[in-house]
Amino acid sequence: MVSLRIAPEDHARVSQAIAAAEAQSDGEILTIVSADSDSYHDVALHWAVAAMLGVIAFCAWQTTFLSGLANRLFGGAWEQEVPTGRLLVTVLILVTMKFLGVMLVMRWRPLRLALTPGATKTRRVRRRAIALFRAAAERRTAGRTAVLIYLSLAERRAEIVADEAVTKATTPECWGDAMAELIAEIRAGRPGEGMVLAVREVGEVLTRHFPKTGTDTNEIPDKLIEL
Repeated sequence: MVSLRIAPEDHARVSQAIAAAEAQSDGEILTIVSADSDSYHDVALHWAVAAMLGVIAFCAWQTTFLSGLANRLFGGAWEQEVPTGRLLVTVLILVTMKFLGVMLVMRWRPLRLALTPGATKTRRVRRRAIALFRAAAERRTAGRTAVLIYLSLAERRAEIVADEAVTKATTPECWGDAMAELIAEIRAGRPGEGMVLAVREVGEVLTRHFPKTGTDTNEIPDKLIEL
């Protein structure tokens, strides 16, 4: 999978799109692009634990293999019954090796991300978007009219989070066109273009519900923030 990136010229295009959208509305648009939304180290741990359980299940199923391995490790004739202690130590060695091996392999970020369930990625991206919105935009506008468009490149997922007044005046379906435009461009490998189109669609929604009154000031910088 080709990694996505925001080109330098995309920053200017997104800023222009935000300025154009806010010229028609009292709403404020914040755009943030992040390389990822989580390290997913816990996912690596879950896979390692699953591998450990798999080893234990295999040893319980293939007792002959386990006995033979114990004999090779500790010495002893094949026909002899292997002491329980040696069997347990052999299982412990196998489990430890498997756990450490999986954790080592999962240090490779692309693999860790590929083995992360889609639902987990969606939840983490949503959680990060909400956290960033609360830190950077929530209740920072006089009319509570801020909207965050958040894109997480590694997960290829996006979220739109709105402030109190916007949430009351709209429904989640209002952002459908913006999300569709953004996701389509992400799949095409053009995240910058996707952000521009999403800003335009969000601007249209804000214009319908919060048209320009002339008393509004620009309370959030019109720029693309890259984390």
